[in-house]
Parts: sequence; structure tokens; C-alpha cells
Amino acid sequence: MKTWHVLITLGLLVGLRILDPFLLESARLSYFDSLQRGQETSVSDQIVLVDIDEKTLDKFGQYPIPRKVMADEIDKIENSIIAFNILFSEPDRFGGDEYFADILSWKQAVVAIAPSNRTNTDYRPPRIGTATFGEKDAEDFRPLIGGMLFAQPIIHDNSFGYGTISSAQDVDGIIRRQPLLEHFDNRLYPAFALDVLRVAAGDSSYQISTDDYGIEFVRIPKFKPVPTSVTGEVTIAYWNEFKRYSFTELDTIPEGSIIIVGATFEGSNVVSTPMGSMYPHDIQANLIKTMIDGVVLKRPSEFIFYEVLTTLVLCVILLAMLGKANILFSGVSFFVIIGGILYTVYDLFGTYFVQLDPTFPIIALTLVFAHGSFVQFYTQFKAKQMIKGQFGTYLSPDMVDMLANDPSLMKLGGERKEMTFLFMDICGFTPISEHYKNKDDAEGLVILINNYLNEMTNIILNNGGTIDKYMGDCIMAFWNAPLPCENHAEMAVKSAIEIEEKTNELRRQYSEQGLPPITVGTGINTGDCIVGNMGSESRFDYSVIGDAVNLAARLEATAARGDYLEYKTIYSSNTMEQLTNIESRSIGQIKVKGKEELIDIYTFRS
Repeated sequence: MKTWHVLITLGLLVGLRILDPFLLESARLSYFDSLQRGQETSVSDQIVLVDIDEKTLDKFGQYPIPRKVMADEIDKIENSIIAFNILFSEPDRFGGDEYFADILSWKQAVVAIAPSNRTNTDYRPPRIGTATFGEKDAEDFRPLIGGMLFAQPIIHDNSFGYGTISSAQDVDGIIRRQPLLEHFDNRLYPAFALDVLRVAAGDSSYQISTDDYGIEFVRIPKFKPVPTSVTGEVTIAYWNEFKRYSFTELDTIPEGSIIIVGATFEGSNVVSTPMGSMYPHDIQANLIKTMIDGVVLKRPSEFIFYEVLTTLVLCVILLAMLGKANILFSGVSFFVIIGGILYTVYDLFGTYFVQLDPTFPIIALTLVFAHGSFVQFYTQFKAKQMIKGQFGTYLSPDMVDMLANDPSLMKLGGERKEMTFLFMDICGFTPISEHYKNKDDAEGLVILINNYLNEMTNIILNNGGTIDKYMGDCIMAFWNAPLPCENHAEMAVKSAIEIEEKTNELRRQYSEQGLPPITVGTGINTGDCIVGNMGSESRFDYSVIGDAVNLAARLEATAARGDYLEYKTIYSSNTMEQLTNIESRSIGQIKVKGKEELIDIYTFRS
């Protein structure tokens, strides 16, 4: 198989992976989503979601709820953290900000801020303590945003914490990641979920580790480090389940909870996640749970290199199989490889939360296998066509099909082997030729000769022989090449017997047509020779050469002539010794041109 065609395809596929177009990236991300959906649900007893739902609006009126009303409701919460995934960037229209802030001052409250293209105030909330480990500043790895929507200053001043509610959408619009830090006004602001965790731990600061390539992790001192991407983003584990309460049911929430408040009434904002549509405070709850559980969905940038390298190795192995094995074995191997990839990826994610991409290897292997299979099929098709073209006139159709299906049965280029050779010639051809000449019917002579040779050819082919050539009214044939024939001598003599019988039948038909009588002389010999493709590079024939071939021709020149007129078939002792089902009888010895010793000759016993 010419693999360079397929290697070009493989090279194009690697280039496609490097470019990583939308469809390829979407397929990879969708598979990662399916891994999350396959995880067992983790139920949180500590984190609860509070929905400002239709029931809430029915009780308290339109949204936004007056902050005095909201303050009275949250005052029912005891010994819990309450985090508002709601912006308080505008003053309360009923003037309740001061009352709301006063209630917040008695609670462990975290409020949301949001990156924007504008900033709503000159006020900046108090800095939350940070410690950076590493020679690089974390600000160097986070893009500078243009604006920030802060809560009202009085609310900030009475809250325990604040954090950004930004999220990172992937190319398909699905939120899978969230930055833990935002860079605005030459300072870092923590993510909403990160600061909720800080408040829950009772810490006054958080830590950042960097290296030359980016941010390594962010850590709340009382919790494990949270590894991030080089830009400080975390992939969220979404397979969590939380208890939900209406905002009208705050007094039923257990103490010690982490409460995330968000809007869910009709018309509220929903976002796409690997688990489907969710409300924004669901995302924050899942991120908090991800960090508390220490779940790290790992996909370092170097994975791309390993995936491409693995794909190249597997594709080369698959191509080697296509070149050496049949298509069935290669197909089974292809599905085994694909199954192995899927199992490995699924197992690594389930055990270590490692996100390996199977989509590119599977796409590449599928296309390479399809292309390689086509090239193999086309190559074999061309080889079969060549064999049929080369041997179609020498062998029976069944034998040609055998060769085409298994070219290893023949060895082209020449080999030495024992074979049996047959030469047959029409005796009495001259009177027939004169008959047609006198009638000025050359075409009739050609038709008669072709019909006669066709009958003899069918006999030879039906007995497994190979037609070497036609020489006027003479046929040269042989057995045991290109297909092996263990009883080659037997089949050659059997063909000669049938040729005699068919000639007798045709002689009666010709006599009825007023044609002169004809007979046939056949010579057969068995011996070693060279068989293979012979000729020039531009034109060659599959033929035989050797002394054994010449002897068969000499015996044909003796048969049905002179002293051996009654012996239509003559064969040598070499042939006679290999006959098992045909009885022979000696008819004497002859001297042939090129040989000093006498040749024992035989014919079959009628």
C-alpha cells in the first residue's frame, strides 16, 4: 500500500488540530461535558441556594425588592454566611440602603461586583489582603478590564467581603471556567466564590503563587491550594446538587449554611453549562463546592502535544496493520484502538479528573483508517485488474479469481520449478487450407481454426492448465504455474485424451460439411524449467523456458506422424512416472534434435 497518500492526510489533520477550528474545539468541549454528566451526583449539605422566585415577587412585589424588606428577611438568618449574587450598584429606590447595610453589619455577608465597560462610582472597597509567591506579579497574567460595577459604598463598608461574578464563556457559549481574580484599576479583585470561601474560613487574606509562565494556584490559608490555568481560571465541576429555598423561607434554613442568593423568577438570566441551563448563583455554588472538595479538573497546555504525538503513533501503527494485514484484522484493530482510547480517557477522568481529548485522535484515526482502507482497496483492485489482464487469456476464470484474491500464489520475475508442458497441433491442416483457398474463403478458414482452438482451449483451462501461446494452429500450455497443481502430469495427459475425443467429434462434423479429415498430434513432457514474466520493461509475457519445454515440442512433432501416425498423444517417461490414474504403454524410443540419448516415449492405454 502506498502510505504516502495517507501520510499527507495525517499531516493535514495535525495542522487542523494546531489551528483548532470551532467545530473541533466544540467537539472536544462537548466530550468533556459528557464526562461531567457521567459523574455520580455529589449532594452538598452546607451550601444552599436561595431563589428570588415568583413566590417571592407575589409576597414582596416587583423586583428589585425594597432593601428594607430584604433586610428584614435576612435578619432571620442566624450563624450562616449569606452571599448575594445580586448587584447593589444602584441606590435603593425606597432609600433603604442604610437600613440594609446596618443589618448586613451583623451578618457574615458577601456582595457581588461585576466587570463592565463602565465604572459606577469613584469609591473603591477596602483591599482584601493578598500575598503573592513568585517573581512575577499576578496582575501580569490577568487582562486589565475597562470598568467595574461596585455595590453602594455603605453596603461595601458593612459587608464582610465582595467578589466578582464574571465568567469565561467558551467558543460554544457554555460556561465551564471562571477566573478567580480580576485585574482592574491596577489591583486584583477576588472572584465572588473565592471570597465566600475566605469568609467561611475566617481568613483575612488569600495567597497567589506564580511562575514565569503564569498563575499556578490561589489559596485560602485554611484550605488546599486551588490550581488554576496560567491566567488564573478554574474549571468548574458541575455534578453537585444543592438544597433550594425560596427567599420567603429564610427562617427554615439550617444554621451554619453557606447561602447563595440569586434571582430565578420568570425572565431572570440563565446561562448554559455542561449540565444544561442554570441560574448564575448555581454556577457560584458549584464553584465553591469544587474548591471545598479539592476537585481539580486537570488539562495542562502540554496535553495537546501528548495527544498529537499519541495520535501520530497510533495512526502509524494502524497504517502498518493496513499494509501487512487484511482489512478485517485492521478493522478489528481500529475498533480496539478506539475502544482503548475511550476507556483510558474515561478512567483517567473518573480516577484523577484528568481531561484528555479523545475527539481528535478518534477523528484522525477514523479518517486515516478510511483513507488507508481506500488506498489498500484501490491498490488491491489495480493488482487484481493487472492479474486479470495478464492471465485472463491464459487461465480459466476461476483460476484467475484465485490469483486475484491471493497474488501470493504466483511468483513473478522468474522461478525454477517442475512443470508439465503440452504442445498440440492440427495434423492435416494443409488440405483444409487448400479447400478454403479454392473457395476464396479465407474468413471461413479463420472461423474454423478459431472454433477448433476455442474447443481445445476450454479443455485445457477446465483441467487447470495455463495457455502460454497460440502459434498458428498450435497451442502451447503448461501446468503447475502460476497456480500450484500437484497432479500436473495427470491433468496434462487427461487434457490430451479429451482433446483426441473432441477432435474425433469435430472431424465427423467437418466431414458432414464436406471438409477434408483432420487429426491432432499432442506432445507432453514433465521437467524443471524457468517460469515467470519474460520480455522487456515495456512489454513482457508470462512464459516458460528450458530443455523440458523443448522436449515437449519435439514429441508433438512426432505424434500422429510417420511411424507414429496412429499415436495421437505421445509423452515422455518423466510424465509417465507421475501418472497414477492413467495407464500407459510404451511405444518405443526416439532420438530428438539436441539430445544424444534415446527418449522413451509412451501413450495412454485406451
